[in-house]
Parts: sequence; structure tokens; C-alpha cells
Amino acid sequence: MASIETQYPAMEKAAHDHAVAPPSPSKHLILADVVLRFFLFASGVVAVVVMVTSNQTEIVRLPFPPFPLAHVPAKFRYSPAFVYFVVALSVAGLYGIITTLVSLYALLKPSCSTKVLYHFVIFDVLLLGIVAAATGAGGAVGYVGLRGNSHVGWREVCHEYNKYCKHIAGSLVVSLFGSIVLVLLVLLSVYSLSKRIPKY
Repeated sequence: MASIETQYPAMEKAAHDHAVAPPSPSKHLILADVVLRFFLFASGVVAVVVMVTSNQTEIVRLPFPPFPLAHVPAKFRYSPAFVYFVVALSVAGLYGIITTLVSLYALLKPSCSTKVLYHFVIFDVLLLGIVAAATGAGGAVGYVGLRGNSHVGWREVCHEYNKYCKHIAGSLVVSLFGSIVLVLLVLLSVYSLSKRIPKY
């Protein structure tokens, strides 16, 4: 029994001696991470700016007798989904610039990049869920504004608020691009971590 127990430390030592050290972080992967994170920052800022500048006021006929004409504004803050969209993309933009700077630091000091990647994977996945939810919510409201819903009596408004709807559509497209960037960041971080696992 004692001989079996003494074999385990020897086996562990032999496995440790034969383990291949993980390769040093590839600067190309870190550079790609920096570029993608800058794209995330840019997409967040652009989406927010386009959304908050979507306000438009038009003269429309009110839907009740005697059906008078009135100046009616359309603003993003009238919809909770668009407000959530602006908050979520603002967070994405702030996260993008912070993590871009952190990635640049990791590019200069590769020794800390593995620990940074562990945190990036977690927060990238969380932010992906937030941005994807915001894009979906904004897209649903935007579709109702574009097509309406005859079953519940919601009429389309984009034929009257052309600029407003174009801004909403542009902001949603940029947000979708940001979601794709986050997916690529998650895949890149997971791949980078897998390359640094010691080989036995």
C-alpha cells in the first residue's frame, strides 16, 4: 500500500516535468483584440449619437374629432425600449474604450494578458446579452413604427416621421454591428485562452 502511495508523487512530478509550457501570447491576437474593442467603442458611440439626434416634429392630423392639425414631436425618450437602448449602448461604448486601453497595456506587458483574458470572456458575454437585448427591443418597436399592427390598432408612423425612422434604423444597424463585434471578441478570447493551456 505504501509503495502505491509513493508512486503518485513520482508520477505527478514526471507529468509536471514533461508538461510543455504554454506559448507566449501572440501579439497578432492581442492586436486584433485591440482593434475589435475600438470598433465596439465606436459602434456604441455612433449608435447612441444617431439615436439621440432622431427627434423630429411634424404637423399631423390628430386621430379624434374634429381631427385638427397639430405639431406633434417624435422623440426616442417616448419609448422605454429606446431609452434602454441608449443606456445599453452607452455602457457598451464606455466598456469598449476601457477595455481597449487595457488591451493596449496587455500588448505592452504580455505577462498579464492571460489574467486579463479570463475577465474579458466573462464581461464580453454579459455585455453581448445586454446589447443583443437592446437591439432586439429597439428593433421590435421600430418595426411597429414602420409597419404598424392592425390587430391592436397601432398605425405606422414612418411615412410621417421619415427622418426619425431613418435615424432609428441606422442606430439599430450600428448596434447589430456592435453585437457581431462582441461575438468575435468572445470567440477570440476563448481561442487565445485555449492556446495557452499547458500541453502534457
